[in-house]
Amino acid sequence: MLDLCLLGTGGMMPLPGRRLTSLMTRLNGSSLLIDCGEGTQVAIKEKGWSFHGIDTICFTHYHADHISGLPGLLLSMGNADRTEPVTMIGPKGLERVVNALRVIAPELPFSIEFIELIEPEETIALNGYMIYAYKVNHNVSCYGYALSVPRAGKFQLEKALENEVPKRLWSRLQKGEIIEEEGRKYTPDLILGSERKGIKVAYCTDTRPVPVISKNAMEADLFICEGMYGEKDKDAKASQYKHMTFYEAAQLADVAKVRELWLTHYSPSLVRPEEYLQEVRKIFRNTKTVKDLKSITLEFDKEE
Repeated sequence: MLDLCLLGTGGMMPLPGRRLTSLMTRLNGSSLLIDCGEGTQVAIKEKGWSFHGIDTICFTHYHADHISGLPGLLLSMGNADRTEPVTMIGPKGLERVVNALRVIAPELPFSIEFIELIEPEETIALNGYMIYAYKVNHNVSCYGYALSVPRAGKFQLEKALENEVPKRLWSRLQKGEIIEEEGRKYTPDLILGSERKGIKVAYCTDTRPVPVISKNAMEADLFICEGMYGEKDKDAKASQYKHMTFYEAAQLADVAKVRELWLTHYSPSLVRPEEYLQEVRKIFRNTKTVKDLKSITLEFDKEE
């Protein structure tokens, strides 16, 4: 199962009750963040989750409302006795930006490993996830992310016996190990059926609507997407500053055939986003305007 909490839903500046952008997921003891806006560590504490397990932090881009909470978070992670490395993923320039912020957080008990995104689309396998990063259309280099949790096929006794796989190896192979023993290589496909449907979450902020977003969100269990503006007269402003309206986000969700859409990254001027929900649902029915700390647990399909 995948636990998920939208720690902050605000864009540009924090408001009372609305922190800046951040998403946290938990999978098998590993925690991942996408963006780290102001107030992120307060939200983690309020949620009752831990800093210690955070081993991956992805950044969409380097505007302050998406990264300004990082120095304080790193210090809190260090104070939580973390010593294992932390992997950071983001557009080109990531190491330079993070090291500049670390002037005020210079001493950490863990190392940081950087993965800088250069290509329009990149795939990274890490800590049980397949992370798909894709470049979007903002006024600086900016990426969206899709997180996929693969699910192996079912164990097939007949297949294991037919391939003469020793019983003592079955458990390890089911966990994805590749084993070499007595001159033979044993792989999971020797005992498992076809891969089953996994869990998929897509996350995107700060961009105009572009086809690559729907492509990477295709059939996601949850699509979290920027809805900077709900007002009908904000189309020109959204286009000028390279953001999205509720209606544009809903159109992307409809094309991608996602199960559920959460709107986020609201403009500070957007006080009651729920007032526009009725119109948005005419485009994509299962749309929600969410608040900070909105959470969900996604599980594998029991019918698979």
